[in-house]
Amino acid sequence: MTAVAAPDALPRPRRFVREGARRRLRSVPAQAGPVPKRAAGHPLSLGRDARARLGGAVRALLDADGLDGASDAVRLAVLVLASRTPSETGVVEIRTSELGRWIGVSASYAASVVVPGLRDSDVVSVKTAEGEFGQDAGLECKVQPLWGAQSVLGHPLRLGKKEYVTLKRLMEAVMGPGWKHRDGRVTPAGLIGARTGRGAATDRLALLLLVLEARETGRVRLCGGSVNTKRGRAAVTLARLMGCTAAAAAGILGRLEERELVFRVRLRTTSGLANRSRLLVPAVAVAHARVGADVVREERTEALKPLFSERGVAAGSSERPQDDEDAQVSGVSDADGAAAADPGVAAALHTDHPHPVTSVVDLSLSDGSSGEGREGEGRRPERACSREDQAAEGESLVVEAGSPRAGDGPLRGEQPRDLSVDERVEKRAAGTGADGRPKAVSGGKAQRRRVALPADLGLRMALGPVSWLWARLSGWQQDQVAAAAKAELSLLAGLGVAAERAPRLLADRLTDRLAETGGEAMVTGPYGWLIRRGLPQRRACSHRKCDDGVRLDTGADCENCGNVIHLRRAWRARIGADIDRELPGLADDERRRVLEERLRERAVIEAEDLAWRQEQARAERARRDAARAEAADQAERDRQVAAAADAVRQALACEDCGRGRAAGLCEACGHLRQTEALIGEAGLLAAAGVADLNDPASIAAAVAGARTAIEDSTAAAWQEFLEITDVATLEADPQAAADAYAFTAFQAAQQAVGAYQDDALAVLRRTPEAEAEARRAYRAEQGRPWFQHHPTGADAVAAATRAADTARERVAEHLLAARLKQLHKRSAAPARRPASWTERLPGLAGPPLDGDATRPVIA
Repeated sequence: MTAVAAPDALPRPRRFVREGARRRLRSVPAQAGPVPKRAAGHPLSLGRDARARLGGAVRALLDADGLDGASDAVRLAVLVLASRTPSETGVVEIRTSELGRWIGVSASYAASVVVPGLRDSDVVSVKTAEGEFGQDAGLECKVQPLWGAQSVLGHPLRLGKKEYVTLKRLMEAVMGPGWKHRDGRVTPAGLIGARTGRGAATDRLALLLLVLEARETGRVRLCGGSVNTKRGRAAVTLARLMGCTAAAAAGILGRLEERELVFRVRLRTTSGLANRSRLLVPAVAVAHARVGADVVREERTEALKPLFSERGVAAGSSERPQDDEDAQVSGVSDADGAAAADPGVAAALHTDHPHPVTSVVDLSLSDGSSGEGREGEGRRPERACSREDQAAEGESLVVEAGSPRAGDGPLRGEQPRDLSVDERVEKRAAGTGADGRPKAVSGGKAQRRRVALPADLGLRMALGPVSWLWARLSGWQQDQVAAAAKAELSLLAGLGVAAERAPRLLADRLTDRLAETGGEAMVTGPYGWLIRRGLPQRRACSHRKCDDGVRLDTGADCENCGNVIHLRRAWRARIGADIDRELPGLADDERRRVLEERLRERAVIEAEDLAWRQEQARAERARRDAARAEAADQAERDRQVAAAADAVRQALACEDCGRGRAAGLCEACGHLRQTEALIGEAGLLAAAGVADLNDPASIAAAVAGARTAIEDSTAAAWQEFLEITDVATLEADPQAAADAYAFTAFQAAQQAVGAYQDDALAVLRRTPEAEAEARRAYRAEQGRPWFQHHPTGADAVAAATRAADTARERVAEHLLAARLKQLHKRSAAPARRPASWTERLPGLAGPPLDGDATRPVIA
């Protein structure tokens, strides 16, 4: 328990002092120097007490009665709400979409599954605010066990304000979704904040529980007792934490390992037998600043190497290894060493031995006895060739020790030959590189190679499984392999694989291909194997994202491959049935031969069909490309024709005033035409409201009055414009003055049309027809089934009044439309009847005829 949580968890002891002692004052020495300011530590660097305190609270919430059988998304949502609970009110206000981001699901899933699950559990009381489409957009939640435990002394859920803050920071560091602030700052996502979709809530909950169980070194104490050896002790430990099966826990650990959030290390001995298992959370170790991330990975790699023995592996009954361990997760006591030990680990396999390399001591300092040469260990001499297979590093060590004889002596069975110092130096310089390692020589010229993997982090991760093969390549071959690896990474990115997952996928592909081959030792041609077999994608079907039957984008089994296998099995069964029906009584060998022959024929037919379909697809693709190109050309031609027509139209003069390049009508004339049309419409609206439609004089008077009023308002608006405008500028540019006047008249006419329409509707609302319709609507609304028992109530009267107003407005609009239609028919000019020939002939006979026409007509 932390120092912050101690005052809230335990009652402070009361201390009684004498009355005289209370009045006595004691001087406190002043502190030397400024008071140091302590900054907040890493959210994952929890102390033992804080880890136990928060872990107990989390387990108490997950063990609540209402969460039995609930999904991991609902359980994680309870923990998220608990971490965001204000210590003053206990009510959490959060949006459904934000809660979904915290647990890694969509907003619709959170609204349709998580929120109902919280309600059904009775662990969280939920009040919702509906959104635009009726969904649960806003939530007001209260975690009942957390709030109810505030008054219970010593309860694991009785958290203080600082403990709430610590839990919230821990949740943000583990699964925070990340935010972008208004001031431009960006809060990155947590360790597993980017994991969304199916199973995201389960993985987040598992990582949170592992972080709470991890110690300062990042190691998670594994459970004791007998476990399922097929799944492993780490999976069983997580299964007990999560309350699930060991198989499900193994899948969770596999997904966490893919993201390098946890490490499962299985120690091995030189004899190949299994040793202890370890489960590491590297982020916790890094947060405690014990080791760096690279050191954690190096520790994981070193743990896989063969070890002779390890402290605590073979501890007997008299010693207790790792006595500073925490209690087991499963609650099993570790007092009994046999019950808590890992099978196969309780007894040491070998005794401890020193390092196999024997240090060399100058014989001139000793008496030459073999026992002293082996530092007095008293063991038998080593085998005859123990020093004959040492590398160049061992030779350099002997020379540095100052031995004049051990460095260059011949092997047993060889004749000694004296070499000068210069010759020995030349041989060593020719046979080793700058780093003391031997280099390959071919044809008298040294081939330079890079022993280490490329500097690019993605390539280093992708080519990690074949680092031994990489060291066997020449410089040119390494460049070609690196280029091929980059091409494969680019291809994976083009297939929809995230850039950070592509190197890991390529590394897994190389690992699987090495397993098929039998290991790196079985690869005789590293360059050819990497270029032709290791790196290229192998499609088991026609799907472009298939690689050995696995989808590259999702990592699941390829559905297309499953369909192909299903179809092939169906064809095999169908052909077998046909053979049994057509050729009964065949022997097994003959039936198998006939079946294989027909299957080959079927495969040839399918191959021909596939080739035909591919040819048809290529032809269809070419046809679509040609049609798309033709459509693009036609669109370009249409655009050019439209541009030419627009250029011609822009060059036309105005039809009314004759201004050049006015596109047929200048701005001033266009406004004048619109103004004239608006004045006519305003006159008809004025006549429809107040005039008698059967009296032409009344209609004409209303129209004339509207025109006069609009002209007066236009004149007044023009005067106001002249008062705020420089008149000299308008006089200098008459065309600009005409445009301004036309626009002023247009605006005045627009405002007048709206005013006359409102006046006409106001008049027509008071007509008998409108009032009768309003009364009918009022009575109909009062007679609704929900108002029939109390038709004169306040609600009924208000609804009836609204219905009456709506009916009155609707009737006024209908009457106005009918009156305007009648006025348009009346104002339309009657069609001109063409004159008859009787009326036109006298006019044509009046003019005298020409001289040519007076000549006599010859029949």
